[in-house]
This record gives sequence, structure tokens and C-alpha cells, in this order.
Amino acid sequence: MKSILLAAMLAFALPVSGFAATLNLPSDDAPVATVTIPDKWSPTEIDHGIEAVSEDEAVYISFEVADEKSMDKIIEDIFAFLEDNGVTVDPKSQGESDNEINGMKVSTIEWEGEDESGAINVGVTIFAPTPGKIVIMTYWGNKEEQEKHLDDFVAILASVKPAK
Repeated sequence: MKSILLAAMLAFALPVSGFAATLNLPSDDAPVATVTIPDKWSPTEIDHGIEAVSEDEAVYISFEVADEKSMDKIIEDIFAFLEDNGVTVDPKSQGESDNEINGMKVSTIEWEGEDESGAINVGVTIFAPTPGKIVIMTYWGNKEEQEKHLDDFVAILASVKPAK
């Protein structure tokens, strides 16, 4: 069975309705990308971007902006955050894929794992919206509950675009 991230990247024909305003990544005067997240996911600004959680807390996503100097530190912080929240991944389950979304090269690395709620999927997706800058999306979803959020997730992915 295909992973939720890969399935989402392949299913871009869904309508985007009931969504919040488009958010800049980062939120300063020089955004490199934009993303649209449903209000019901309660998007919140974090140090380098935005995070959001589905209403039932089954799915967590974040989008963070990095450059060559900060990329390794942000990825290190992502895994520390997951570990601090009780997430363990199975290194043997690692899968990788490359795609293109809205004219951007996109690379995903994903794993299966566990947290306090049981079996999960974890993914890190890197978007390349502009030379020298990347957007790192972190995905953490409960395997039993994530499917009901697929439409929202696909719409969120489809909304990531380079800033104009």
C-alpha cells in the first residue's frame, strides 16, 4: 500500500474550500513560499514557519524555511521535537520519493513508527521554492486516523507555492 504522503502528492485534483487565508513562509517581509491551511487545523506561527494539528490531533504538520546554513540544524530540531513527543521511527521502513509540485522540486523521506497512540507515519518533505532556500514540511500521523484527513492534507500540499 502506498504511503499517505505519496498518495497525497499524486492526488492533486481536490477542491480547496473552507480554508484560511494563505500564509507566508516565513511570515516576514521576504517570504519564499506560501501555504494554505484549514482554520480547523489551528495554524500557529513557530520560529521558522508554521505548524498545525488536525482537530482530533491525529495529524501534525509543520512548514519551516531554511537555507544551506540552517537546514541541518532545523532537521536536527525536527527529530528532537519528535523524540521529545514520544515518536520512534523504524529506520528499516525508510522510503524516499522525488516529485514536482507547483513547479518546485520536492523530495520526501518517510518512515513508519510508534508514539503513545500506536502506529504512525512520519515524513519529512523538502520543497525547493527558490535558489538557496528550502521549505521543510514535517508530517506525523496516526495510521488508524490519518485517512480521514487525506482531503485536507492533499489540499494543503497542493497549496504550497513559491512566493511571488
